[in-house]
Amino acid sequence: MAEAVAKVARRINATVEEGKDSVDLSQCMLISFPEGVFKVLRSVSENIRVITLADNEMKAISSKFFTTFTQLRELDLQGNVLTKLPDAVAEMKHLTSINLANNKFSIFPDKLTEIPTLERIDLLGNNITEVPLEKLSNMPSLKWLNVKSNPLDSNTKSALQSPHKFDILSTAET
Repeated sequence: MAEAVAKVARRINATVEEGKDSVDLSQCMLISFPEGVFKVLRSVSENIRVITLADNEMKAISSKFFTTFTQLRELDLQGNVLTKLPDAVAEMKHLTSINLANNKFSIFPDKLTEIPTLERIDLLGNNITEVPLEKLSNMPSLKWLNVKSNPLDSNTKSALQSPHKFDILSTAET
């Protein structure tokens, strides 16, 4: 565990010292976004555009995360154990890509459909049965949706077959 804490500290310090626009805390055995990281990154949070939290053990992500990193363009949360996102995710007015693959979502995170800049949503390998296609169709920037390896219900599968203005990857493809 001490090694994981040291890894987080090294990566955060490098972000601040080198003025990077990205934070990579993948494979750090995190169960949540560390409170101390908010304090260290406070002075540079407006500059952060990409955050990678892939392959951790995160069960939840706080509203504070989304209200702190308001300029975020890309967020990678794949390979965690998330079941939902806070409503504050809808406030991410610059987010273009979110990777939620291989988590534990059983319900499509509806608040994502309120992000006007979102182009890519990856939900591969979750437990989602229904997809809000009407809401997704109203998203002005959406180009790509991945819902492969989800137990989609038959109505959703058939709805995914009809043409949409964005690309859909699903297990229903032939």
